[in-house]
Amino acid sequence: MCGERDVFERLFGIRAQGSTPRTEILAGIATFLASMYIIVVNPTVLSDAGVPFSSALTATVLVSFFGSVMMGLYAKNPILVAPGMGINALFAYTMVLGAGMEWQTALGCVFWAGVIFALLAAFNARQLVIDAIPAQLRYAIACGIGLFITTIGLVNAQFIVPNPVTVVGMASLDPVLVTFLIGFAVTAWLVVRNVPGALILGIVFTTLASVPIGRLWGDGSRYFPEGMASSTLVNFNGVFSMPDLSGLMALDLWGSLSVAYWPFIFVLLFTTFFDALSTFMGVFEAGNLKDADGNPRNIRRSMIVDASAALISGPLGTSPANAYVESAAGISQGGRTGLVAVVVAVLFLPFLFLSPLLSLVPAIATAPALILVGVFMMDPIRKIHWHQFDDAIPAFVAMVLIPFTYSITHGIAFGFLTFVIVKLAVGKTQEIKPTMWVLFALSLLLLLEG
Repeated sequence: MCGERDVFERLFGIRAQGSTPRTEILAGIATFLASMYIIVVNPTVLSDAGVPFSSALTATVLVSFFGSVMMGLYAKNPILVAPGMGINALFAYTMVLGAGMEWQTALGCVFWAGVIFALLAAFNARQLVIDAIPAQLRYAIACGIGLFITTIGLVNAQFIVPNPVTVVGMASLDPVLVTFLIGFAVTAWLVVRNVPGALILGIVFTTLASVPIGRLWGDGSRYFPEGMASSTLVNFNGVFSMPDLSGLMALDLWGSLSVAYWPFIFVLLFTTFFDALSTFMGVFEAGNLKDADGNPRNIRRSMIVDASAALISGPLGTSPANAYVESAAGISQGGRTGLVAVVVAVLFLPFLFLSPLLSLVPAIATAPALILVGVFMMDPIRKIHWHQFDDAIPAFVAMVLIPFTYSITHGIAFGFLTFVIVKLAVGKTQEIKPTMWVLFALSLLLLLEG
C-alpha cells in the first residue's frame, strides 16, 4: 500500500496539493459519472450527419481515454478531455447537413483546425490571450460556466423545457421530476453535511430511486433520443458490444483544404481554442488551481494536451475534443491533481466493450450533481466590481450569455466585444491591451460567421 502511495506521489504530487489518493479517485469517479453521457450522446449527434453510430462511439471513447490520460500525466491537472458538446452540433448540423459537406470532409476540417490549434499551443499563443483578458472578465467567465453547468443539469433533467409563450419554463411535475427533486434534495443535504463523495452518493441514490420509473409509476421515454425511447429510465441492455473501427482514418485530408471550407476550419479552431482556454480559466478560478502568478495551473501543458486531443479527433472519427466543464464535479469533490484525469480515462476505456451498461445511470441521476457544481463555481462573483459599471457591464454580459446562448464561446465573444466598446465609450483605452483588439476582431468575425 505504501508503495502505491509513493508511486502516486511521484507522479502527481498528491500530498503537496493537500489531497489523498482516495479523494482523487472519488473525484475522478464523480467527473466520469457527470460526463459519461457523452459516450452515447456524441455518437447520436454525429450519426445525424451520417457517421456510423458504433464507429462514433468507439472514437468518442478512444479520444476521451487518450486526451484524459495525457492531461493527467503530462499537464498534471484534474480535467477530463472528450469530444465537445456544441461543437459536435456545429459539425453535424452546420457543416454536414447545413453546408452539404461530406462527413469525411468535415473530419478533415477537424484535423486541420487541430493542426493550427497545436501550433498556437506550442508557440504559447494562449499567454497573450490570458494576459489580455482582465481579471473582471475571468471572474465572470468562471461564474458563467457555473451557470452553464447548472443549466445543463436542469435541461438534462427536463426540469426546464421549451415554452412557446415564455421561451422556456418549468415542466409539469410528474413522477420522474419528483424523483429528480428528491435526488437533488438528498444530494444537497449530503453536500451541506460535508459527506465525503457527496456527489457520487447522490448519483447512486437518484439512480436507485429511478428504478421504479416505467415499472411501477411514471414514464421516462422523453429522456431518450428518438428511436431509442424506453418508458423505463434505468435499463439493462446487455453487457458487451464490440468496438467499431470503421471510422478510423476515414477523413478526407485534401478535399477539406478547399478554399470554400476555410471558414469552417476557422470556426472550429476559434471554438476549440476558446472553449479550452475559457474552461481552464473558469474551472481553475473556481477551484483555486492557480500558479504563483494567479494564472491557471500548468496552462501551457494543458492547452497542448487539449490541442493534441483535438488533433487526433478527426483521424479517429469524431468531432473535436475539448476540456470539459463537468470536470468541476470532481474538483468540487476535492480533486486537485492529474490522478483525477487518469481515473476518468481508465473508467472510459472499458466502454469500448461495455457501452450497453451506460443505460443503468439515467440523466436525472447526474443532473443534481451538475446543478450543485454551479453553486460551487459562483464564488468568484464577489470579486467583480459591481459598482464600477465599465467593469460590471462586460462581466455581466459574458456571465449571462454563456448559459443563455448555451455556448461558452459565444458568451465570451460578446463579453470581449462589450468590454472594448464600453472602455472606448468611457475613454479608458489604456485598459484595452493590444491582444484584446485582436480578440475583438476575431469575436466579431466569429459571430458574423455564426
